[in-house]
Amino acid sequence: MDITSLATSMDVGWTLIAAALVFFMQAGFAMVETGFTRAKNAGNIIMKNLMDFSLGTPIFWLIGFGIMFGSMNPFFGGFDFLADGVVGEGYNWTTLIFQTVFCATAATIVSGAMAERTKFSSYCIYSMVISAIVYPVSGHWVWGGGWLSELGFHDFAGSTAVHMVGGVAALLGAAILGPRIGKYTKDGKPRAIPGHSLTLGALGCFILWFCWFGFNGGSTVALSGSNAEVAARVFVTTNMAAATATVTVMCITWVRYKKPDVSMTLNGSLAGLVAITAGCDMVTPAGAAAIGILSGFAVVFGIEFVDQKLRVDDPVGAVGVHCINGALGTILTGLFAYYAPCSVEAERAGLLYGGGARLLGIQVLGVAAVAAWVAVTMTVVFYAIKVTIGLRVTPEEELMGLDKPEHGLSSAYADFMPVPSVLGTKAGEAAAKAAVPVPAAEAVPTVDISTKSGGSTMHKVVIIAKQSRLEALKNAMASIGINGMTVANVSGFGTQHGAPEYYRGAEVEVTLLPKIKMEIVVSEIPVDTVVKAAKQALYTGHIGDGKIFIYDVVDVVRIRTGEVGYDALQD
Repeated sequence: MDITSLATSMDVGWTLIAAALVFFMQAGFAMVETGFTRAKNAGNIIMKNLMDFSLGTPIFWLIGFGIMFGSMNPFFGGFDFLADGVVGEGYNWTTLIFQTVFCATAATIVSGAMAERTKFSSYCIYSMVISAIVYPVSGHWVWGGGWLSELGFHDFAGSTAVHMVGGVAALLGAAILGPRIGKYTKDGKPRAIPGHSLTLGALGCFILWFCWFGFNGGSTVALSGSNAEVAARVFVTTNMAAATATVTVMCITWVRYKKPDVSMTLNGSLAGLVAITAGCDMVTPAGAAAIGILSGFAVVFGIEFVDQKLRVDDPVGAVGVHCINGALGTILTGLFAYYAPCSVEAERAGLLYGGGARLLGIQVLGVAAVAAWVAVTMTVVFYAIKVTIGLRVTPEEELMGLDKPEHGLSSAYADFMPVPSVLGTKAGEAAAKAAVPVPAAEAVPTVDISTKSGGSTMHKVVIIAKQSRLEALKNAMASIGINGMTVANVSGFGTQHGAPEYYRGAEVEVTLLPKIKMEIVVSEIPVDTVVKAAKQALYTGHIGDGKIFIYDVVDVVRIRTGEVGYDALQD
């Protein structure tokens, strides 16, 4: 083997290893999204991250690669089904697989911002559209010889071409979809909805940090000649920006929240990685550190702005990480660029190194153009899906968790959760049907028994109900003046005795169904009023609506003041 062949083989091997690392980023994104959301949606999230890559691969091969790397004109590459012609025009199979995994990364970013309330079928559709058209068109502008590339726009590994594309789509999708139930109060104040596993979120973050060395370093697509030095520099700047962003976010949250916030700091690591991706081959370590610090500020205040001011519910912070820092990092390249870009001999310095404002202006133009393209196309896509098959699941399905109604999965953690946070089969069926309540005349016959008791002026009301009706029940109690209650997750069964479920084709007997138990002690408000309000909130007419138990209370003692009886129950 001659030296040229050896160098070519080394370059191909390097790029293929990088492609494998970028593929493994799917696992990182899946873990981050799963950890930062609730357990009742874990199976749905894993399925989405699996399918956006599995669907995107053949779609990108069929039409996306041709659109991105064809030579029809500076704005649109062209149609080349199965990518055969494009590969024959100077590209190769290494380029095809490397760009395929990049395309999948752009598509999977959208999943996190729209988590916990999106129809799985709708997700599959818009994910395919991103892989087929949205990413390839703007990718042609940036990397396929298009008009931005001709102007000198520099986005080495995809701060804009990959991350901002996914981030803008995520922002639009989350805004059109609307917030999760219970995310905002009536006056618009955001409520925290913590994820169920910071451990999974941290694991995903570390996986992504590790794989980013392939994402950025592998974008040299070669190790021969001077590319080895560029790849080494990319490794240094990538790591430097991520580390300084992480430290910055830790310090900011320590000051603002009085404690260093774990989940926001994890977002900070990803923000630094996203921001450095555009200029990692052109900046110095000092420039990378500066970009990391600025991205740390951007992600904290960006996430707060999206959540509190725009009132866009983004469970994982995808908009702050990918949209805001994808744009920021690309623009900052126009300030901090110092070295010549990869495969270009002439030095092209940024504004801070005496290069003038031309590169900065081109970077701003490129960010604005790509953002506008994604905004227009994805707005059309999301609204088309919304008015046809629907974009969002029903409220009952959302409260139940998407694992059960979308995938028939009772829990992604069945062996570790004695009382799962999703509803069982019978209760799940009842919740799904609750959108169409049964008229009282058609419901199971009931007998009205007086709840008045002559032995006590204080009563304990215990309500057993479906988990999906908790918010409605709490609101009903608040509306009649109940200012104290105890709520617990419980499991059990009544006359229905559970029902069989199926996992991988085998029957699983479920006898204990998850419920909520609300306990209220009342003295001033009549028991009849409490019962009436509870029945109105919980009634559907289907089996599984729940039961109400009423007890006499002998006495109550407030520990702090020593008050007893009626006085102990007052404000």
